[in-house]
Amino acid sequence: MGDRLKGKVAIVTGSGGGIGRGEALALASEGAKIVVNDLGGAVDGTGSSDAAANKVVEEIKAAGGEAVPNYDSVATVEGGENIVKTAIDAFGKLDILVNNAGILRDRMVFNMSPEEWDAVIKVHLYGHFNVTRPACVLFRQQRSGRIINTSSTSGLGNRGQSNYAAAKEGIVGFTRTLALEMGRYGVTCNAIRPTAGTRMTVSDDMRQAAERAGRGAEFEKMMAAQRPEDIGPLIVWLASDDAANVNGRTFGIQTGRICLYSEPIPEKTETKQGGYTIDELFDMMPKTLAAGLVNPSPPEPPKE
Repeated sequence: MGDRLKGKVAIVTGSGGGIGRGEALALASEGAKIVVNDLGGAVDGTGSSDAAANKVVEEIKAAGGEAVPNYDSVATVEGGENIVKTAIDAFGKLDILVNNAGILRDRMVFNMSPEEWDAVIKVHLYGHFNVTRPACVLFRQQRSGRIINTSSTSGLGNRGQSNYAAAKEGIVGFTRTLALEMGRYGVTCNAIRPTAGTRMTVSDDMRQAAERAGRGAEFEKMMAAQRPEDIGPLIVWLASDDAANVNGRTFGIQTGRICLYSEPIPEKTETKQGGYTIDELFDMMPKTLAAGLVNPSPPEPPKE
């Protein structure tokens, strides 16, 4: 084991498997004491079990680390508070929060129920807030802390995931604002967009979609090559003192590849004295701001 995070206490939500498990193991390998939070539910968020969190705790202990389980749901205010309380009760402090817990309820928007929308927003977007808020009370008092949030490339646009995409892009805005609010207290907040083969990304629905597109074998090969445990090293670095000046940024991470995402800036700008009239906009837009724009999803002929 290393000691880059020796004496630190970390919470990793949704760490009973997949990416979260890899993050928890990586943090523990560098000396952090871990709260392994996992509701133990299915990919869609239904059900619960203690088994997933307990198993990861035992893995950490077997490797010589310290960890305790927590089974609360991040989707409730009480759950978020209890997760933070677990860290304080077990280890007396909190230094690192990794918001990772998530579920899927994939559906095209015209078929999506309000319940499917709400469930995903609650776990991802509310879930980040519910744990971060009580953590930030502590971080502000101690004037230190590391927050790593989990967004997704799906937030950049992905068919069948309007609920997931909305939550994940909301998390990026949440991250930028936390960085501004908490930076003065010595706290950093960054986000990742991870890609890995987990039960969420290698679901039956995803397999069937790949098969229908004639890309079944390619999909399986690609997912097998993207190992969840390869996300953890970036989390360790972002949680360390070495990353103290990195704040409010978003990183892409997968096996063998890390990227820093650019921050949005205006591509083109047109100005005039006073407001634009309707006629002026219809004349100006095709020649300037809309010139060269291509519809990424053009209309298709009706299927017979």
